[in-house]
Amino acid sequence: MTFLTGWILTPIPPGGQAGALYISGAACYPPLMVSKEQDPLSPEFATTRWSIVLAAGREGTPRAREALATLCQAYWYPLYAYVRRQGHNADEAQDLTQGFFAQFIEKNYFRALDPKKGKFRAYLLASMKHFLANEWDRAHAQKRGGRQVPISLDFEGAEGRYSREPAHDLTPERIFERRWALTLLDQVLARLRQDFLKSGKEERFERLKVFLTAGKKTVPYREVAAELGLSEGAVKVAIHRLRKRYRNHLRAEIAQTVSNPSEIDEEIRHLFSALG
Repeated sequence: MTFLTGWILTPIPPGGQAGALYISGAACYPPLMVSKEQDPLSPEFATTRWSIVLAAGREGTPRAREALATLCQAYWYPLYAYVRRQGHNADEAQDLTQGFFAQFIEKNYFRALDPKKGKFRAYLLASMKHFLANEWDRAHAQKRGGRQVPISLDFEGAEGRYSREPAHDLTPERIFERRWALTLLDQVLARLRQDFLKSGKEERFERLKVFLTAGKKTVPYREVAAELGLSEGAVKVAIHRLRKRYRNHLRAEIAQTVSNPSEIDEEIRHLFSALG
């Protein structure tokens, strides 16, 4: 179950706190700042999936292809939504998306990238636009010939998701950016849930996750404390830690899609804008 899909982010209200997420004017959690030890700028985050891809350049090493496939597996749906909003029906969008990834991963499309710059989000969309304009006929023929796609694509689930996209006149680019942001947030939530699963605290996570988006008065701390068998003070501490871990995972996930850690804050601002 995805609970971040309904987020509507709004501009920071007068007197609001910079760096906080705001939903209908209410701050969702504290500013996106983490300690030096946990910041993606620190050494343990120096090598990310996209930086591996960029560093490989023309060589197209197995490690780079694996990193690229992992990114594509996580973020393919925004491209599918983009193709559908371009006016293609479900069958055409499936063929296009399969054909695109068959070439994107296997043909080392990233070989001409400048390793000093480039975000995966922007490059993936630009590559799809190029593909749609220049290579669809050939890729369609290859698809009919049974060419294997290097990642698993759940098109049945994708069409169900697309049917729930906003019906108003969002451009294909806006659909892509919005869905990219929501997909990234879903990845973050999944990683956070996994943390709690590993420590045997899944029930606590399911009860506390509402505080990632809800204001302090939406769900009484006393009520949650009674359900979890904790004191009200212990619940407040648990929520504080949950939000901190969420911020850390958000920055770490974004770090996987940019070429330079200094771009993380810019991507966070872009995420807010896409969901606004």
